[in-house]
This record gives sequence, C-alpha cells and structure tokens, in this order.
Amino acid sequence: MLKKLGLVFAVSLLTMALYGQSANFAPTAFNLNSNAAAKVPLRSLTDRQLQASLFRELRSNEKWRNLIDQKKMAIGLVDLRNPSNVKFAHINGNQMMYAASLPKIAILLAAMDALEKGELKESPEVLHDMKIMISRSDNQASTRMIDRLGYKKIEKVLTDPKYRLYDKNYGGGLWVGKRYASQGARYPDPILGLSHAATASQVCRFYYLLATGQLVSTERSAQMLDIMKDPELHHKFVNTLDRVAPRADVYRKSGSWRTYHADSALVEGPDRHYILVALVDDPEGEAICRQMVTAVEKVIQIRRPTAVRSSK
Repeated sequence: MLKKLGLVFAVSLLTMALYGQSANFAPTAFNLNSNAAAKVPLRSLTDRQLQASLFRELRSNEKWRNLIDQKKMAIGLVDLRNPSNVKFAHINGNQMMYAASLPKIAILLAAMDALEKGELKESPEVLHDMKIMISRSDNQASTRMIDRLGYKKIEKVLTDPKYRLYDKNYGGGLWVGKRYASQGARYPDPILGLSHAATASQVCRFYYLLATGQLVSTERSAQMLDIMKDPELHHKFVNTLDRVAPRADVYRKSGSWRTYHADSALVEGPDRHYILVALVDDPEGEAICRQMVTAVEKVIQIRRPTAVRSSK
C-alpha cells in the first residue's frame, strides 16, 4: 500500500512517530515512486503544449493580458497528475515581484534547516510560531522566527546549491530581508532591493521540492507539509477551491499588501493534483487569484461533475 501512496506518504508515517504527530496528520501522497523521477529538475519539465495553453487562456482576458505585458502578473503551474509525465509552465516566471507574506515559506525552510542541524532548538514555542506563521500568516510569529534565524541564515539556505531558490541566473526568487514589523533593519535582495520577494517559477520549485521530499530531508519535508496543510485564511485560491474542490487537500501560503497580491498552493484532491502560483500587482489582485483557479483548471482540463437532471 505504501508503494502506491508514494515516497512522501511513506516517510510521513515515520515523521509521525518521530515528531509525535496526531493521527489526523495527512501529508500529500505524491506518486513519484522512483527516486530518479523525484530528482528531475522542474525546469527541465517545461511542457510546450501546457505553456501554449496557459499563455492562450490567460491572454484571452484583456485585463490579464495588459498586466502580463506590463510585468505586473506572473503565473506558475505544475501538473502533477501523472508522476511519469510532470508538466511545468509559467508566464513571467522569472520576474521577481514584491510578494508580501508569501516568502514566509522561506523562513519555514530556513527554520527546518536550522532544526535539522541543531542550530535551533525544537521547542513548543518554535513549533507553534512556525505553524501560525503559515496557517494564519501571523506577523509577530514570523518576526520572532526571523530574529531567531537572522537574515544571513535565511539567505544561506535560499542560495544553497541544493535548492537555489534565490538565483541571480533566474531573476532571483524567494527572499526575506525585513522583519514583519515596523521596526528593524532591512536586508534587501541584491537585484531589485526588495524586502519580501518571490518569482513564480522559484515558488513552484519550492513546492515541487517539498512534495518530492527534497527540502532538508524527507522527514522535514513531511513536517513542513503538515504545517502548510489546511490554511486558516480562506481567500484568493482557497475561496474558489472551497467551492469547486471542497474535498481537496490544500498546502498553501499567500500574501497581500496594498496592490500586491500573491498566492501559492499545492492542491491534491479528487481528479486534481497541481501546483499553482500567482503574483499580481493590481488593486483587483485578490479577485484575479480567485479566478485564476478556474482558468488553470480549464487549461489542464480538469472536468467538473455535471448536474444530473431529475427525470420528473
């Protein structure tokens, strides 16, 4: 049975034993059954047909087309339904944008790395802060985690050759260079000088590495999935997913500030398994993120159940 459920699920059972997780812990059952398949770099899985379909669908909306052309909208999509044929597509994928709270996933990764190396004690306070930093996007918890780690530690993990989630050769990527508080020094990224940044492609890579157990370790990846599961904030992507896929498992982090709206999710549920990332600089960005779910599910041809008419 474990072979059918895949590598990450099998490891997750071990993680429950190691970390004392409750029986309700249900990490993603990603079906990359071979270690070789799980090691394939996401960028090498770019699919021309999916890329063309995503480009055509998004540009059919005049407002979205204008935002794309102005580099104010970036999208990343990974179709995970067939483990032997994972497909990746993006629009403005290497365009770094201000991403508000979305880069808190970078803090989570750096914290897991520090825990694994014994640089940070795995206390109840730390575990609680990591959870509410993601599920509630709690700024105070995020700031406490930044203070525990330091900017240089976060940068070191993001630029680690194992991950390269911030890479100057691909427009940058995930970056955390400011506390989520009014006080404190800035540590801006080297390219655009942003304090909280992301690119759609790098966020897709984060989720892909996470789903295949390649962030820190398979056990820590499973622990991160547990933290990211079942978000408490039900806006943007989740607002639509609540309606169209209420039984789906959603692993997610979003962010908003002024006109900047960002969302990212690994969605696993009946008839669907994909990663979706959207970065939008527009006052209507929250609504655009809601609509984005419907648009990309059309692109990857996820069929919705049709209503059965009564014979009466």
